[in-house]
Amino acid sequence: MISFVIILFFLGYLLITLEHPLRLDKAVSALLMATIIWAIMAYGFNQGWFSIINSHGEVFNILQGDPKLQRDGFNNNLMHHFSKISEILFFLIGAMTIVEIIDLHRGFALIKKRITTTNKKKLLWIIGGLAFVLSAIIDNLTATIILVTLLRKLVPKRDYRVWFAAMIIIAANAGGAWSPIGDVTTTMLWINNKVTTPGLIEYVIIPSLISFILPFAIGSRLKAFKGQTVLKKAVIDPDSERLLSSKTMLIVGLGAFVFVPLFKAITGLPPYIGILFSLGVVWLVSEYVKPIKNITKVQKYQYSTSKALSKIEFSSILFFLGILLAVAGLESLVFGSINGEMAGTLLYASNSLSNAIPSMDVVIILLGILSSVIDNVPLVAASIAMYDFPVDSSIWHFIAYSSGTGGSLLVIGSAAGVAAMGMEKIDFMWYLKNIAPLALTGFLVGAISFVLIEHLFL
Repeated sequence: MISFVIILFFLGYLLITLEHPLRLDKAVSALLMATIIWAIMAYGFNQGWFSIINSHGEVFNILQGDPKLQRDGFNNNLMHHFSKISEILFFLIGAMTIVEIIDLHRGFALIKKRITTTNKKKLLWIIGGLAFVLSAIIDNLTATIILVTLLRKLVPKRDYRVWFAAMIIIAANAGGAWSPIGDVTTTMLWINNKVTTPGLIEYVIIPSLISFILPFAIGSRLKAFKGQTVLKKAVIDPDSERLLSSKTMLIVGLGAFVFVPLFKAITGLPPYIGILFSLGVVWLVSEYVKPIKNITKVQKYQYSTSKALSKIEFSSILFFLGILLAVAGLESLVFGSINGEMAGTLLYASNSLSNAIPSMDVVIILLGILSSVIDNVPLVAASIAMYDFPVDSSIWHFIAYSSGTGGSLLVIGSAAGVAAMGMEKIDFMWYLKNIAPLALTGFLVGAISFVLIEHLFL
């Protein structure tokens, strides 16, 4: 029966990777996978088929000891995992809402209007630099969507625009890897106390910069980035005009994101408390700032937080819930023993993997490459459950780098890539032929630099 649960996990995983061919939202597959796994585990536990292990190493089996205490142990273990998952989900909800509030007040339009160059090479570096920095503050997915939207005004010809959009994917994923709020995976590591903000920035920013700069340095020599681009003639677009509140909400919103790590450092409270505090501040400011003069109640709703909440992609939130809950199931299900002590399925797998591939550096590089094929969220979630290294261990830093930048190797390998692919209809094989070699070069050189920094100089 344990093998059946594992097969169900991989089957659900397969359906998630086939989201586009099947035209089935990956949240559906993730939720069904998680709930079915836990349902089978609960039934099997009550029948005495399964043993459950919690985060403290306590093992529960209905056939051993008081049945009521054993069931309580099962339920408490589920609640523990659900509580840890909820911390991540509430953090994401808070962050997404702040981004939507800024967007409703057209704060990002101020950034767009600052770019006036028509030189393609210069434009490439400006867009790439913005992607690298913005993704570290507002996450790589949002930064990609904003900058690809901007590209449509700066590079009218699609044949050239797809090159810029593809390069944005590399820069955004590199920028998200060194920030605790730049990617879902780094946020997971941060919330689970695997990395600290100073440690992540100090040791991952240089490899991330290399994985961004090297592909751009090589790519800027390509024909697609030579010469000038012709800007579209100015067209009156009501949705892009600056509002009275645009600058205020952009400053307050970005400041709210930057404050979250400081809030955690000052108070010691979990990051989700900090993001909820920041959301409260941004929400408060948005209630009193006036986007336009003599605003009516109907117009005010269009710039309200209630409107922002309605624009959040809750399907993504439910996808993360399903994935993390399914991984928690495998973490809790006892598979065998290590040195005479019972171990969960993922811990047992990590021990087997370590025996097969002694070098953790090689394992993590393979993890990064694998993240370009399979979503990096469950890979990192599994890594958190599989390994028990101390806070700010070089292993966690390397996982943050590899899982973040490795997603650039394929256009479907990251949320940023999927977003750009959908917006600009980037062809999978075109990306594999023209962009993947650049991304792979940056990824591998960045990985080598990480190993040198972490293991030789420190």
